[in-house]
Amino acid sequence: MVRTGFDNEQYLSMQSQHILERIKQFGGKLYLEFGGKLFDDYHASRVLPGFAPDSKVRMLQSLADKAEVVMAINAADIEKNKVRGDLGITYDADALRLIDAFRGIGLYVGSVVITRYGGQPAADQFKTKLEHLGLKVYLHYSIPGYPTNVPLIVSDEGYGKNEYVETTRPLVVVTAPGPGSGKMAVCLSQLYHEYKRGISAGYAKFETFPVWNLPLKHPVNLAYEAATADLNDVNMIDPYHLEAYGKTAVNYNRDIEVFPVLNAMFETIAGESPYKSPTDMGVNMAGFCVTDDEAVREAAKMEIVRRYYKVMCDYRVGRGSEEAVHKVESVMTQAGVDPSMRLVIQPAIDKAEETGEPAAAMELPDGTIVTGKTSALLGASSAMLINALKHLGGINSDIHLLSPTIIEPIQRLKTGYLGNKNPRLHTDEVLIALTISAATNPVAELAIKQLGKLRGCEAHSTVILAQVDDNVFRNLGVNLTCEPNYQTKKLFHK
Repeated sequence: MVRTGFDNEQYLSMQSQHILERIKQFGGKLYLEFGGKLFDDYHASRVLPGFAPDSKVRMLQSLADKAEVVMAINAADIEKNKVRGDLGITYDADALRLIDAFRGIGLYVGSVVITRYGGQPAADQFKTKLEHLGLKVYLHYSIPGYPTNVPLIVSDEGYGKNEYVETTRPLVVVTAPGPGSGKMAVCLSQLYHEYKRGISAGYAKFETFPVWNLPLKHPVNLAYEAATADLNDVNMIDPYHLEAYGKTAVNYNRDIEVFPVLNAMFETIAGESPYKSPTDMGVNMAGFCVTDDEAVREAAKMEIVRRYYKVMCDYRVGRGSEEAVHKVESVMTQAGVDPSMRLVIQPAIDKAEETGEPAAAMELPDGTIVTGKTSALLGASSAMLINALKHLGGINSDIHLLSPTIIEPIQRLKTGYLGNKNPRLHTDEVLIALTISAATNPVAELAIKQLGKLRGCEAHSTVILAQVDDNVFRNLGVNLTCEPNYQTKKLFHK
């Protein structure tokens, strides 16, 4: 079991207080650019064991009476149907999902800003859809020479052309479905309009990673580089912070590179800049809440290995680049890790070599490793899942949780009526069948009750799994990795 190394309650308290102080610093109005995942931040929970995946949301809930959410989405992403790789849904669909999620926890969503708008038909359709749903929608436009042409940007022909977003609360959280959505530009555009109206307002940035007050090559910060290998982010010592305060702080290349331009914008908008470094702009308190540095280091190293397998698989299926693979390999070297640290890999490979078919392995909370092999009835990951539930429930391994008389009719349905070529049951089909069996079979009911114990377990497959299996393991909270191999030589893989 991974031992705790992070004090989540201390984090919630410190983070909320720090944001309130930043609001006061700017006279009662703060635009907070919210980077990373607000909901279900499992990367943070993996590298900072003890960090709750919903920590950021809980923190915002504590400020709910002072906060409103503004959603930013890039018109170009709408036009090209950009998809979130982790969820498999388009950015416009995810914007709606996020709005529902915010409202579901009592946070007020004030409006949506479509950024870099240039008359894209899909953006127009999305705007109409949002307005029919009762949402306020504002348009922000591309500015030639952004972000370096400061005189144009900070003028009536730059930010001045953007529609002013009406806000009513002291804390305006600007968030988005993904990177490149224009969150910072929305914040700065709003500052321009606020000052034109004689309203004092400020800007701050909330990014969990890199953690500014952990060492540059700390595994937690290296894990962030591995997680953003496709963006080519590089952690760096903030030279502006070092010069201003004589202290080292970690930031990343994009913020450091753009800081002189941002500073010039602040000076043009407000007369002077409130910040001496890009690190000053941040409000992240995570580094102060690490309680066991060794536990955090070990957890982050394991995450780097997981990221290595992810970029390898992404490259194999055409979603990633060779450069991203090399980037993560470099990070592994810097962190002093290699795949052999991941204990589930070798048992899966051994089982595959023994059977001559794809196999999978899972490490359970007590340290036991169970495996699954490919059979005529079940795929390897489905077999592994059943074996894991048996072990967790103390069920004899010889007992069939699902008898062939249950599995075979499902297979006939799949191949005979639904057009599937693969008769083996996927993990979702296994769980549905097991749940139905639980109504009359106490042993199956016992197995289903073990599902909650899988959260945080590690698993490895010797082949790339179907998306449906990947989704099931993600929803169960299992940290899954796969070898970058297809199960068959077919060109079409569903």
